[in-house]
Formats: sequence, C-alpha cells, structure tokens
Amino acid sequence: MKNIKVFIDGFISRAGSYVFSASVLSRLLSFFASWIALKLIPNKELGAVIYAFQIVTFIIPIAGFGLQIGVIRYGALVKTLEEKNNLFIYALKKGTTVSLVIISILITISVFIDFKLQKTNFYLILLSFAILTMFLFELVQIQFRLQKNNKLFSYADITYNTLLVVFVFILSYFFKELGYAIALISVPLVTSLLFIKKLNIDWKKYSKSKVIDYSFWKYGFYSSLANVTSQLLIAIDIILIGSILNNLELVTAFRYISIIPYSLIFLSQVVMITDYVNFTEKINQKKYIIEYAKNYMKLFLIISILLLLFIIVFGAKLLSVFEVEYANYHSTLLILTIGVSGILIFRGLFGNLLSSIGKANANFFITIISVILNIILNYYLIPKYEILGAAITSAILMWVTGILSMVLFYYYFKKINTFDK
Repeated sequence: MKNIKVFIDGFISRAGSYVFSASVLSRLLSFFASWIALKLIPNKELGAVIYAFQIVTFIIPIAGFGLQIGVIRYGALVKTLEEKNNLFIYALKKGTTVSLVIISILITISVFIDFKLQKTNFYLILLSFAILTMFLFELVQIQFRLQKNNKLFSYADITYNTLLVVFVFILSYFFKELGYAIALISVPLVTSLLFIKKLNIDWKKYSKSKVIDYSFWKYGFYSSLANVTSQLLIAIDIILIGSILNNLELVTAFRYISIIPYSLIFLSQVVMITDYVNFTEKINQKKYIIEYAKNYMKLFLIISILLLLFIIVFGAKLLSVFEVEYANYHSTLLILTIGVSGILIFRGLFGNLLSSIGKANANFFITIISVILNIILNYYLIPKYEILGAAITSAILMWVTGILSMVLFYYYFKKINTFDK
C-alpha cells in the first residue's frame, strides 16, 4: 500500500488532481449532453446521427496523419520550449492540410455509398468536418500537456464539455437532430479558438525542428492507425448492430448503455494524460518504469474490483436514468464493465508505454488483429444474442489486447537499450 501511496502522491504533484476533477466533471457534462439529446430528439432520428458519427469517430484519430501524437512523444524528448513550439506549429500547418484532404475523400466516398439507414449519407458528409475541428482541439490540448500545464489542459476540457451541453440544448431544441450534429462539429472549433492564445507561442520564431524526419511522420501515422482501429473496436459494435439487425432503436440502446462503462476508461486516461510526458522523459530509466508499471496495476486492480461491485448493485438503476426499459440490459452493462477493467489494468498503461518507446506499430498490429476478431465474433454473436453478443465480443477483446500489449512492451523494453527514436 505504501508504494501505491507514493504513486498517487507523484500523480497529484503533477497536477493530476486537476486532470481528474476536470475529467469527472467533463464526463458528467458529456453524459448530460447525451441525455439532453435523447430527450429532445426522437430515437430513430437520433440514431441516424449517432450511426453516422460513429463512422466519423473512428476516422478522427487519423486526422493530420497523427502528427499531433508525434508532437507529444517527440516533444517530450526535445529539451527546449522553443523546439516544442516548433513541433506544434509544424503539426498545425501540415495536419490541417492533411485533415482537409481526408474530409474531401470521405465526402466523395459517402456520395457513392447507398446506406440502408435513412439520412446516413447527409449526416456523414456534415459530420466529416469534425475530423478537422477535433484535430485542432486535440493539438491544443497536447501542447498544454507538453508544457506540463495540466491546469490549462483541464480548463480546456471543462470548457469544451460545458459548451457541448449549451450547444446541444439550444441547437437540438430548435433544429432537432440537425442541431445536434452541428453542435458536435462546432464545439471543438470554438474551444480551440478560445485557448490557442494561452499557449503563448511566438509564431514569428518558427523554424523546422531537427527531429522532424521520416521517423516522426512514421510514428505519428502508425499511432493514428492504432487509434483508428482502437476507435473502430468501439464503433464497430454499433455499426454491426445497425447493419446486421437493421434496428435503429437497438443502435441507440447500445450507444447509451455503453456510455457508462466506456466513460470509466477515463480513470486510466487521467493518469496517462498526467504522467505520459514524465515517463517518456524517463523512459531509459528501466527501474523507474518497471516500478511505475507495478504500482499502476496494483492501483487499478483495486479500482476495477470496486467498479464491478458498484455496477452489480446499482447498474439497473443507472440505466433507468436514460430510459426505464434500459434496466433490462443490466447484464450487457456488466459484461462491458468487465471488459473495461481489462483496459484499466493493462491496455491503458502498456499501450501508452509502447508508444513511449516508439513502438506505435506494435499498437497498430494489436488493434488490427482485434478488429478482425471483433468482426468474426460479432457476426456470430449479434444475431444470436443481439446487443449482449456485441458486449461479450468487446469484453473478450479488451482483455486480449491489454495482455498482449503488456507482453510486447516487456519484450521490447528488455531488448532495446535506448528509446530516443
């Protein structure tokens, strides 16, 4: 327990309490925004937007070819603030261009696809612009982390979700599902514009950083592909439920049931957001990294057990907050929570450690294998068990990817002497 206390104290000293508090508040606000949309928009029409946005969601991580991810890893390795700012400016310019190209490709493709579900084409075209706005917001947040300014990172997160609630309420009230879609696009852009000045970057002093080369682009690209396939592991359940069962009500039900367990992933994300720059700077100190990993896993094993007990006792009541009939899906919620505990204990930590040592390609190959297994299992389990089948598939793969990430990290960590590139 002493080691866990030391771990928590280190987390707090890096303004982790701000990140945690902001994440909790942001999740509550995001939950509230989703609840508002559910109450103001008919399920069928809301399902059309959710279905289209799930497609966009797993493309968003590839925005900018992952240059923003390269910024956080390579920025942690360079020494001066000026070099870190140069990486930001480079990623902003090149990433914006790449994002616009991706949007153009998605719009072109969507015109020629005949979706079974009503209005999917229209909302897919509209929501594709979230690829750019989310890239901008993520890049601004990453720069705050790189500057070790976790307080401003937290304020930006709270502002984003507060604006999301306001925009969703106003736009959904007046324009229903169209307003909801517009809110999803506009909020990250507005938040980015509000906070970019707080980075205090001297744009005139820009010069191309020496670390920007093929390996920088390669790292970012593989990281983005890994994130795309990770998003796909979540989004593919909804996509396959919609395509296999052709039932928008079940699409909406699974989306809202999964909000609770998937929101719990933030616990691991909070620690990684707070500590990533710190342990990347110390990645060659093997004793420190191994001790860090042990303490992390001990802490999240305890947290996972407590969360499972909570869901067993109160899960049905939580689901009834959305819709009374959703309480019947308590077993689906429990299965998803068991799966998420695998992410909390293993995947959240070792996926980031693999990235920290520059093995983004390993993360990509892990998620590719998972996507293939996801599709195979879902085509068998969804027709048989409906949304419970999708939950079982997700839970299995969350544990498999987590354990595989741990095995690969320790393999590379023992094999390689330095991780500068």
